[in-house]
Amino acid sequence: MRTTVRLDDQLLAAAKRYAAQSGRTLTSLIDEGLRDLLARRVAPPPAERVTLPTGGRGGLQPGVSLDSNAALLDIMDGKP
Repeated sequence: MRTTVRLDDQLLAAAKRYAAQSGRTLTSLIDEGLRDLLARRVAPPPAERVTLPTGGRGGLQPGVSLDSNAALLDIMDGKP
């Protein structure tokens, strides 16, 4: 298919030089560049939802606060 594309003059000159040095056509460089760009833009599939097992009645134990990591570590270590 033919189409008209406007490119920056310096970009076009650099692309033509690269194509000539690598024995390729400008069209093949544009094709490859667009394929690479579009392949990177494919959104990854959504992550699977994970359900964590729980036990007991739920909620926090009396006296436990999630606001302090140090306090949580103390409780897990059995410190008063």
